[in-house]
Amino acid sequence: MARRRQIYEGKAKVLFEGPEPGTLVQYFKDDATAFNNKKKGTITGKGVLNNRISEYLMIKLGEIGIPTHFVRRLNMREQLVREVEIIPLEVVVRNISAGSLAQRFGLSEGTPLPRSIVEYYFKSDALGDPMVAEEHITAFGWATTQDIDELMSMSLRVNDFLTGLFLGVGIRLVDFKLEFGRLYNGDDMQIVLADEISPDNCRLWDLKTGEKMDKDRFRRDLGNVEDAYQEVARRLGILPEGGPRDLKGPEMMQ
Repeated sequence: MARRRQIYEGKAKVLFEGPEPGTLVQYFKDDATAFNNKKKGTITGKGVLNNRISEYLMIKLGEIGIPTHFVRRLNMREQLVREVEIIPLEVVVRNISAGSLAQRFGLSEGTPLPRSIVEYYFKSDALGDPMVAEEHITAFGWATTQDIDELMSMSLRVNDFLTGLFLGVGIRLVDFKLEFGRLYNGDDMQIVLADEISPDNCRLWDLKTGEKMDKDRFRRDLGNVEDAYQEVARRLGILPEGGPRDLKGPEMMQ
């Protein structure tokens, strides 16, 4: 495998210099974290599955006009993406009460919300990814009012599409996190969907049984985490042939 320079390493992925200017190679790890990196572990084959699931969903979203950073999948664990300037916000869309929303408002987990709720969080592990209001976002220069309108509109479109897609395979989309970046082309700037969409950043419940099919199985020590990720990929029709076998990581230049 070709040697290349590491640009950044996060909790679940590594970014490497791409083969041509303006591109990066995104490598999916098996590492798992929860509670702002306080809980750590490994989910065997997670990187392979998330690579395939995210590829599939990014392509589907592109087909309905959602711009993304995704270019193409390179192999079992890597995909080629466009280099973007990440907006330091996590955009969370909630359809059903779960997780921190249920805790904050004393709601029973599983309670349908009157309408989809969009929340913003400042991307900072050191600060625990605090929730922020639009006033914080504009005051600190993370995004403009126009940018926020675009983030909101795109996030709701993604939610509408993914809700229907997952319902079609017997899965309820409870909530999910999105990240966006600015893609520059000369003097032009476009906000595009970035990062990944996978069971790592979506809450997915079986439509009939309510069984959790996402990283909550790791967070809550429910077991069978690998099986849950595989089942999501199987229902989407994209489970890698032979299962999520391991693939040696790329060599890095120091």
